[in-house]
Amino acid sequence: MVHRNLSKGRFVQRRALMKGSASLTMIAALGSHSNPAAAESAPHQPASTPFDASTVRRIAQELSRKPYQPPETNLPTVVSKLSWDQWRSIRFQKDRALWRNDNLPFRVELIHRGYLFEQKVEINEVSDGQSRPVAFNPDLFEYEDQKLRVTGNLGFAGFRIHAPINRPDYYDECVVFLGASYFRAVAKGQVYGLSARGLAIGTGNPKGEEFAAFRTFWLEKPRPDSHSIVVHALLDTRSTTGAYRFTIHPGDTTVFDVESTLYPRVDITEPGLATMTSMFDFDFDDREGVDDWRPAAHDSEGLSIWVGNGDQIWRPLVNPRDLQFSAFADGNTRGFGLMQRKRAFADYQDLALRYEKRPSLWIETIGDWGQGSIDLVEIPTPNEVNDNIVSFWRPKEKLAAKGEYNFTYRMHWGWDTPWPTKLARVADTRSGLADDKQGREYVIDFTGDAVKSLTTAQPPNVEVHASAGQIRNIFSEPNPDIGGWRIGFELVPGGEKLVEVTARLSKDNQPLTESWMFRWTP
Repeated sequence: MVHRNLSKGRFVQRRALMKGSASLTMIAALGSHSNPAAAESAPHQPASTPFDASTVRRIAQELSRKPYQPPETNLPTVVSKLSWDQWRSIRFQKDRALWRNDNLPFRVELIHRGYLFEQKVEINEVSDGQSRPVAFNPDLFEYEDQKLRVTGNLGFAGFRIHAPINRPDYYDECVVFLGASYFRAVAKGQVYGLSARGLAIGTGNPKGEEFAAFRTFWLEKPRPDSHSIVVHALLDTRSTTGAYRFTIHPGDTTVFDVESTLYPRVDITEPGLATMTSMFDFDFDDREGVDDWRPAAHDSEGLSIWVGNGDQIWRPLVNPRDLQFSAFADGNTRGFGLMQRKRAFADYQDLALRYEKRPSLWIETIGDWGQGSIDLVEIPTPNEVNDNIVSFWRPKEKLAAKGEYNFTYRMHWGWDTPWPTKLARVADTRSGLADDKQGREYVIDFTGDAVKSLTTAQPPNVEVHASAGQIRNIFSEPNPDIGGWRIGFELVPGGEKLVEVTARLSKDNQPLTESWMFRWTP
C-alpha cells in the first residue's frame, strides 16, 4: 500500500494495518535461501529434516496441546527502535535471493526484522522431501548505516516472492508475507493494495482482538516448468494453532489455493476465516468532512457477496463516524470479496498512489462451510494511512477446544470477480442532501447485458426497501452515457439512528441486477 509521509513531503510505500481502533502493519519484502551464494555466506549448513504434506499439521496439532508461548520479539538494541526510513534502508541483496541461480520461475527475498516487525519468523526451504532452515546472515543484506549490521541468529520478519508476471525477462515482486498472519499479492499490471490474514479472532470486539501470527514457513523449491509455488505456514496464537498450505499461481489473476486446518486450544466464539483487510477513505457517496482535490481514495469500494441461493449483493463501503459492524447471514456461501471496480485514472487522479491499479480480492469457498455469516467491520479513519475495513467468514457455531477444523478456499487477486455474472452490477453510488434537507438522496447506476435492452416503454420494476424511515421520490431512467440504467430515491430517516436500505431492478419477478444494500447512520 502506500502512505504519505507528510513530514518529508514525499510518498513512501505503506502497508496499512490493523483494526479495532488503530494498529499498523506495513508490508514490504520476501525471503530466500538455498542459493549457492547464500549458502556460502552462512556459517554452516543447518541439518535437514524429513518433510511431507502432513508435517505442518502434525506440528500444529502437537503445539496445540501445549501452553501458548509468545513469539520471540527481543532485538539487539541497535535495531530495536528503527524508524521507518532506517528499516527501509536495510535492503536484501538481490543476488542472494533463493533460487537466484537455478533458472527457476520464482525467486524469494528475505525481510530484515525491525520497525513494526519485531517478531522472529523461521523460514525453511523444502527440496526432495527434506526441510532445511534458512540461516540469518548479515551478508544477505545491504546496510546504508553499518551500525545497524548485527550478527547472531536474528531470524527474519517475512519474505517476498518474485516471478516474471509482467514480462518474461524481469522478476516482479508479486506476493509478500509480513507481520502477524498478513500477506498480500498483485496480478499482472497491478500495485499492492488490500491484504489478507490467515485468521482473525474478535475483530470488531470493543474488548480488542487477538492477532494470530505465522511463526514458521516452509517454501517448496519449484520445478523449472512449474507455474505455481507452494508455501506452508504454522500459525500460532493464544487461542489456537493452525497449519496452512498456499499454492500460489501468479499471473493475469494471481490465485491462491488455501488449505487450512485449525486446532483450537480454547473455544473460539468469534473466528474470522478468509479474512481481508482494506482501506476506504472517501468516494462520491461518502465525502462528509472531506476537503481533498481527488474524487476518491480507497483500496476497495465495496463488498460483493454471492450467497448460497444464487443472489448477489453489493454493499458500498463507507468511512463511518463510529465503528460499524454488519453481518450477512448465509449458508454455503459461494463467494465474497472486497472489490475495486473503478478502474480509470480519472476516478482517483492520483499519479503516486494509483488506486485504479489496486487488486480486488475474491474468496471462493470450496466444500461445505455450513451456516454462518460474511461479516464487515468498518472503522473510522481520518486519512488513507490506516486499513479500516475488515471482512471475513464467521461460522455460526464456535470452534471448540481440542477440535480439528478444515477450511479450503481459493483467493483470486485481480481486476474483478473470476467469472461473469448474468445480473447487471452497480457501477456507481452517489448521494447528497435532499432538497428539503429532511432526507438523503441516492442515485445508483447499473451496467450489464441485463439492462442494456431496457426501454422507457417497458421499464423495469424498481424495488427499494428500508428497514425504517420513509422512501420517497423513486425514479428510474436509462443512462445512455454508460449503456446502463439509473435509479434514484430519497430516504427520510426521521428520528432513526440506523436504517438498512436495499434496491434492485427486476422484471417478471426475476432480478435484473445485483442487490444494492446500504446502511444509513447519522
